[in-house]
Amino acid sequence: MGRVRGDILRGTAAKRERDGWTGELAHLYWVDQTPRHRRGTSSGGRVAGPSVPRRALDRYRGTAMAKIFQVTARAGMTRVVEPVARRLLRAGVTPNAVTVTGTLGVLVGALGFGARGHLVAGALIVTVFALTDLLDGTMARMSGGSTRFGAFLDSSMDRVADSAVFGAVAYYLSTEGDRPGVVAALLCLAAGGLVSYVKARAEGLGLTCDVGIAERTERLLIVGVGGLLTGFGLTIALPIALWLLAAVSIFTVAQRMAHVYRQAQQVPTAPGGQG
Repeated sequence: MGRVRGDILRGTAAKRERDGWTGELAHLYWVDQTPRHRRGTSSGGRVAGPSVPRRALDRYRGTAMAKIFQVTARAGMTRVVEPVARRLLRAGVTPNAVTVTGTLGVLVGALGFGARGHLVAGALIVTVFALTDLLDGTMARMSGGSTRFGAFLDSSMDRVADSAVFGAVAYYLSTEGDRPGVVAALLCLAAGGLVSYVKARAEGLGLTCDVGIAERTERLLIVGVGGLLTGFGLTIALPIALWLLAAVSIFTVAQRMAHVYRQAQQVPTAPGGQG
């Protein structure tokens, strides 16, 4: 009986890993879904896994549920993207080529259309080419994993694309005389850069930083919806979207810094880490 139970648990763990439910998030969700009288023990009374304090579980539940939603949404997109990725790989297209092409497409949509007031066309073009962020990652995984340069290129191109999008939005709003909207766009640009920098810096120090409610996909989605609604005549939609995005981006920065701070209290100080 114990052997069968062990096989089931190993299979469940493997499934969670395939679905991207790894590390602390997976464990917290698993504990949260387990009946109270079964948590932490097996049928024989032995400890089945690390115990999680109730306070820590409550603190991470919101983040866990947000991540579960993101994982589910990305899994649905992956089923759509994978056939395209296979065809491109068979045609000899590399993930790096897709990364650069996607960035060029975003630049055309943002600077060529959005900045000139063609918000509907600009938002649609940016959205389509922003999806290459999923496509190049899927292609890299199918071809044996991302290279170091590929990861560096992808991150760098993301920053270029984000700067073009919010720079174009700020320019458009300035031509419309919307100064508060310009401020909101610049806040989004700065906070979005901080969201990415905080994570990169934490990972460079050997810490994890996979938390936050406003990652890149969510940020582009919010500004894209605002741009579309404004293009269809609801002029207040874009400024509202920008202020909302600025707020959640700043919250995400604080969320990530708090997460890293808690980890840093449990590890030795990195040499030369100040400054």
